[in-house]
Amino acid sequence: MFALRGLVLVSVSLGLSNFAAAIGIGLSGTDLRARVKTALAFGIFEAVMPLIGLFIGQRFASITGGVGKYIGAALLILIGAHGLWKIQREQSDTSSLPQLDFRHLLLTAFALSIDNLVVGFALSLYHAPILVAALVIASVSVLMSLAGLELGSRLGKRFEKWSEEAGAAILILVGISLVFGWL
Repeated sequence: MFALRGLVLVSVSLGLSNFAAAIGIGLSGTDLRARVKTALAFGIFEAVMPLIGLFIGQRFASITGGVGKYIGAALLILIGAHGLWKIQREQSDTSSLPQLDFRHLLLTAFALSIDNLVVGFALSLYHAPILVAALVIASVSVLMSLAGLELGSRLGKRFEKWSEEAGAAILILVGISLVFGWL
């Protein structure tokens, strides 16, 4: 039997990695447009991946289930490491607000949502209406991402000197947390 309460709990669980990554992104400073773009990218990937998981089927979902979180974690660690390298390589102009590179945003959203392939398959086994599930997952993801971006932005203003490094480090920590199952 399908229960909305269980779906919301699954959505919050999936959204925790988005929340943590959004804090890291928000630390470097984001304007309203970047926040909306980030939250929507995270929400869209969180909603689409279960649909893909459902359509691809059990065989691919079970293969991805074993290594999917490691692939996503590796991508997040690489994105964070690339961010640290980029910060060290070039001295950024502190007078302009840094913007998240669109390519990195999409890669981050993809990496955070790989586990949703398996979720989509699992939801089909419980006869959950997949479109409702995708909508709930996306909504929770967008809300958690916006909250994380706001928190990161507020923290970034207080710790401006180290905010870009901290943001990149948080992405690395989110990746490591995914490997060990902490998120």
